[in-house]
Amino acid sequence: MENQLAKSTEERTFQYQDTLPSLPVPSLEESLKKYLESVKPFANEEEYKKTEEIIKKFQNGIGQKLHQKLLERAKGKRNWLEEWWLNVAYLDVRIPSQLNVNFAGPAAYIEHYWPPKEGTQLERGSITLWHNLNYWQLLRKEKLPVHKVGNTPLDMDQFRMLFSTCKPGITRDSIMNYFSTESEGYSPSHVAVLCRGRVFVFDVMHEGCLITPPELRRQLTYIHKRCHSEPDGPGIAALTSEERTQWAKAREYLIGLDPQNLTRLEKIQSSILVYCMNDGSPHVTPEDYSQVTAMILSGDPTVVWGDKSYNLISFSNGVFGSNADHAPYDGMIMVNVSHYVDEKIFENEGKWKGSEKVQNIPLPEELVFTVDEKVLNDIKQAKAQYLKQASDLDIVVYAFTPFGKNLTKKKMLHPDTFVQLALQLAYYRLHGCPGCCYETATTRYFYHGRTETMRSCTVEAVRWCQSMQDPYTHLQERRQKMLQAFAKHNKMMKDCSNGKGFDRHLLGLLLIAKEEGLPVPELFTDPLFSKMEGGGNFVLSTSLGYSRTQGVAVPMVHNGYGFFYHIRDDRFVVSCTAWKSCAETDAEELVQLVFCAFHDMMQLMNRAQL
Repeated sequence: MENQLAKSTEERTFQYQDTLPSLPVPSLEESLKKYLESVKPFANEEEYKKTEEIIKKFQNGIGQKLHQKLLERAKGKRNWLEEWWLNVAYLDVRIPSQLNVNFAGPAAYIEHYWPPKEGTQLERGSITLWHNLNYWQLLRKEKLPVHKVGNTPLDMDQFRMLFSTCKPGITRDSIMNYFSTESEGYSPSHVAVLCRGRVFVFDVMHEGCLITPPELRRQLTYIHKRCHSEPDGPGIAALTSEERTQWAKAREYLIGLDPQNLTRLEKIQSSILVYCMNDGSPHVTPEDYSQVTAMILSGDPTVVWGDKSYNLISFSNGVFGSNADHAPYDGMIMVNVSHYVDEKIFENEGKWKGSEKVQNIPLPEELVFTVDEKVLNDIKQAKAQYLKQASDLDIVVYAFTPFGKNLTKKKMLHPDTFVQLALQLAYYRLHGCPGCCYETATTRYFYHGRTETMRSCTVEAVRWCQSMQDPYTHLQERRQKMLQAFAKHNKMMKDCSNGKGFDRHLLGLLLIAKEEGLPVPELFTDPLFSKMEGGGNFVLSTSLGYSRTQGVAVPMVHNGYGFFYHIRDDRFVVSCTAWKSCAETDAEELVQLVFCAFHDMMQLMNRAQL
């Protein structure tokens, strides 16, 4: 009886999904007011006046009609944005997604039990894969704890997309998700392994139980030995790094060449995850993750399946990372599984402490694709275009170690806002103007909520940056302006998370107009709308985390930066990307200026209090 009671009261991962509130539609008046505020840092007086008039006209005219139609749409959908966002932000995008959409990050094991060491790839690989598979089992059994803020549960739907998910498509991609919980029924239980242009699969369940690290090691060793003693494979995976329609056509051609190729592709698509054996041996230290991050995000395309929701990458020196398609879920999902694995490796001192016994399990099966000259040529072209773009990417990942979250909180400064304002000051110093910035705000309080745009470049932030550059501004005034910028940022983040941001609302109004066949409203053709990145392309694209896990993605625009950071008790680790071919941007210099800004801000707090 007691056991039954315990089972009935235990929370299940997805149990609150049906009771989560619907995504709200913000008030039109509030959204337009916030939009006007956000354009201020980028407008002169004349531009601002003109935009004010456009807003007034929009609010009293077509905007009101579009808003009403959006409210009607929201009545029939628990998340009025979900389908639109997926299509506009991801599935309709035709540029190569492996480098331009996917996000990646190194594992933090090197900071404790697994520093780089040749000859450890297979042993460590079997352990890290096993912990990942345990996480998969937690999800299958719905035993992954529900994320909450206080007592309020957050949406957990994106976790369904972590495993057994892929994104094929022709004119528009589609998300194929094969995952099911145990109560829902069958879910694929095999992993795919990429090594030296070849593809293998094997089941991770044997007689109803998950196979152990020694058994996983046997499977990985078999694949590794074969790939290192026999010729390389064609590298079919490289095709997934192509422009989306190009890859879709190559995929159709492969299937037409041999119907069995479709079966092989579906084996990869439905696999729990893709385990990538990379022969590289990247340099990495706890203070400098630059090279390993570059190799995870933009390394060998023949050993990463670009469409896959989860590529677990293993290097020959026992260093790991992950590369993930952004369409099915946001970065915090990957952060969560990576953090879980990192904690388990730490708890177990990087070792397997169970039985070394290996059962007689079937050996991995190789998926040998039927190819011809055209396929081989397509692979060659895909690799060439990918490596050309990858060579243009500059990636810098450094740790700032003088202080971290503990000190900022002691000074009553929100650590996220601290980094965002340091970035604004650094950009202002480097480029002499404000930097239009996207920061991720989560809307997971709501059913199937994903993200809202938090615009960190506020009027208050710019005034503070200007005061820091003005030698005649007194310390107390600088401090006062900085605290005003902090307060504004904190309030905006709260609004965005509570469904009161304006960017997704304006996108909804624009998409309603397009669906109704109406002309694009003047608000969206106003030069100031583009100038302040109203179309969603920001010169600063940013996101954060609070664990040892970090991530990176390419800039949204050619003259921009991808800036990602994780906040720890004693340090900030910053990842920055920029395109080398853009003469205006410099990732290294921006990061160094951010670190200078950290010092300046802390000094400002200390000296102003004297």
